[in-house]
Amino acid sequence: MSFRTALCDVLEIEYPIVQSGMGAIAGPELVAEVCRAGGLGILAGLNVPPDDLRKMIRRVRELTDRPFGVNLWLHRDLRPPIDPAGVSEATLSGAQAMLNRFRERLGIPTTTARPARAPDLLDATIQVVLEERPAVFSASLGWLDHRISESCHRRGIKLVAMVSTVADARVAVAEGADVIVAQGGEAGGHRSIDGKPASAEASTVGTIALLPQVVDAVRVPVVAAGGFADGRGLVAALALGASGILLGTRFVATRESLAPELYKKRVLESESDATTVTDVLSGLWARALANRFTREYTEAGAPVLPPLVQRAAANDVYIAALKQADMRRAAGEGVAWGVVGVAVDEGLLAGAVDLLERVANLLCLRK
Repeated sequence: MSFRTALCDVLEIEYPIVQSGMGAIAGPELVAEVCRAGGLGILAGLNVPPDDLRKMIRRVRELTDRPFGVNLWLHRDLRPPIDPAGVSEATLSGAQAMLNRFRERLGIPTTTARPARAPDLLDATIQVVLEERPAVFSASLGWLDHRISESCHRRGIKLVAMVSTVADARVAVAEGADVIVAQGGEAGGHRSIDGKPASAEASTVGTIALLPQVVDAVRVPVVAAGGFADGRGLVAALALGASGILLGTRFVATRESLAPELYKKRVLESESDATTVTDVLSGLWARALANRFTREYTEAGAPVLPPLVQRAAANDVYIAALKQADMRRAAGEGVAWGVVGVAVDEGLLAGAVDLLERVANLLCLRK
């Protein structure tokens, strides 16, 4: 039984499986392994200096000659990054006071200082992608525009856009996207929305509700993301009209992942109710493994700094906590399906084949 779909034809891959370009996890080794196994690996480019990104792209090419992608955020607050100088003193002091509680517990210096402004890297990293010409430019958390689309298409680069609403899917296709990733609320990591909705609920539509609406709204292959982790998920996505699935959490615990061993262990041990959607980690809504930091910060009602300024302010807390085995990173509701070993494993595909055969037999019996 073949799993070749329209997605495979557009991206020139063997199986309709895409690996999420997860920051600090999706490095060249993971990307190359996914590609060698027949899927599409995507390199994480967020906050990577241009020269380093170029080296990473070339490293993937040393490891495989198969198509791969590079992911960048196109979020408005990166174009340019928000200036922390514009944050009110009350908001800054409230956020730092909350963060100082954790600094004291971790035994690191407290501070009331404004975090440094993030470097303005996006235009330069987009230029690296255009010059290096990977098979795919993967865009998330922001808008494509015709200039980017036309520049990519002139160089033979396909555009994959992640969206969380039907309206954004239509806009992305109008701006030149070749493939849409429909990100349901179950997905790990940040919600792929430009700007920041007022609440977590405003940024969340379940995958089963979102996916068929996006499929009906656009005329390009649609990839399903959010809660998929095995062959049953692949079959379900195909049944809802998708041309494939994007997996993130399933790849976190692989040997090739850049994630710390502590985090891999937590993912493998967690169930689907271990996650929460929170803005206290980065200032943007994201699904992450819940812990004392996310719970206490939210319960205290402390101010959250603007998008990505929050991440910069809390960076010392995250680093210290990770070293002390106390901090967790983002993960979706597929956390119970972590797998150690080769990225696109035969078990996922075999399970999908078996399920499709059982469904086919059931339909024949009923007929």
